[in-house]
Amino acid sequence: MMTLAAAPHSGRPGRPQRPSPAGRWARPRANREALQFDLVLALVLALSATTTSLLYARASIYPELAPAWVWVVGLGLVTLPLAVRRVWPVPVAVLSAVGFFICGQFAVPELLITNIGLFIALYTVGAWEPRRSLAFWARFGISTAMVLWLTVSLIVASSNADALPGVSRSGLFSAFATYAVIQIITNLVYFGGAFFFGNRSWQSARMRAQLEAQGRELELERRTSAEQAVALDRIAIARELHDVVAHHVSVMGIQAAAARRLVAQYATTAGPVESDASPLSRAQAALEVVETSAEQAIAELHGLVGTLRAPDPADAATTLGIAQLPALTSSSTSAGVPTTLIVVGEARPVPLLVDVALYRTTQEALTNVRKHAGGGAEATVRLRFEADAVELEVGDTGFAQRFVASSTGNGSGLGLRGMRERVGAVGGTVEAQRREHGGFLVRARIPLAHASPNTVTDTAIQEARP
Repeated sequence: MMTLAAAPHSGRPGRPQRPSPAGRWARPRANREALQFDLVLALVLALSATTTSLLYARASIYPELAPAWVWVVGLGLVTLPLAVRRVWPVPVAVLSAVGFFICGQFAVPELLITNIGLFIALYTVGAWEPRRSLAFWARFGISTAMVLWLTVSLIVASSNADALPGVSRSGLFSAFATYAVIQIITNLVYFGGAFFFGNRSWQSARMRAQLEAQGRELELERRTSAEQAVALDRIAIARELHDVVAHHVSVMGIQAAAARRLVAQYATTAGPVESDASPLSRAQAALEVVETSAEQAIAELHGLVGTLRAPDPADAATTLGIAQLPALTSSSTSAGVPTTLIVVGEARPVPLLVDVALYRTTQEALTNVRKHAGGGAEATVRLRFEADAVELEVGDTGFAQRFVASSTGNGSGLGLRGMRERVGAVGGTVEAQRREHGGFLVRARIPLAHASPNTVTDTAIQEARP
């Protein structure tokens, strides 16, 4: 008679879940190493089952033993199909259950390896069968068949005095009834464990796959963010290069053109003129401005490269700000556009980014004046400190329509766009419009209500006064 038979799952398996995005996940196929492991496992269990069955037979536990061919069929069905348990989980479980039944029903003397083999087969169905409804019903069907077999076996044994001789069968709590309860509890734990651990393995594998997918998504987002950061850095670099190069190179171009015309005029002049007002002296002065502007452009480009290379932002902090506005207006005057700087209101500290934005806006506006205002134009830079804001105005007396022409065809529009982006980055606004009495006006206004006054000192602001 068998000592351990199948019984239905004692827990609450519940209804199979409806398909969901997560439920449609299928566990990846077993790799070659896993299949090789299963083959070795099946062979080891088959050899172990043969050895233990011979030992049980020698112990004379069964009075009558099954024929040898029944041994081979029963033990072979329980163990050998486990070699492909991850490939065909449900067929392997059915074959193992049939082999377990043959060994228990026809007195094959094996009580250990057959239980291990059936448990592994049922566990594999829960862990590897991709069709979850089939996995549930296959295990439920095998458990139901086993409990019917167990029930019939216990009923038959209760009326057979030769089965378990000496065990009392009288009374509700007889020794045989106790034995039957032990059998039922043991089977419930056995099949319930296979059911639980199989489902747990499936859920763990699915969670690992989800975590790996999330990891890949995070890595992709990280790479995307890094690429976006690089793109933003390139935009910032392009803006800085435009601000630096456009200012100085425009001065160089204008002065070089003036030098060429003056030299040509001097060539037609009879006799040398040694005064400072001579065309040659004026040409030399213009060329000196070209040289100075070139040196300034190179120096600022070196500073920009140093900023990009410096790991610590504090080491690469720019020194350009409103303290350099007098020098900037002087440079504009030397380039041929008389420029006046006016500071209105009580000077006070402004944040570093605001300081740089005001300087760059002034620089770009004066560059546009030199490019488009025409001959004889004058410029005025007005820096106004208000109670909660700072305002910058750069106006000229040139031809107002020159800005429209530059915006529609002759100019790229990058200068005004760069001013708006730079001032907008610190919470300000930029207005560019014609003046009523001719000329053009650029006005930038930056609020200071939430600014941190720890970057530009009062002394530096006082130095900006003419």
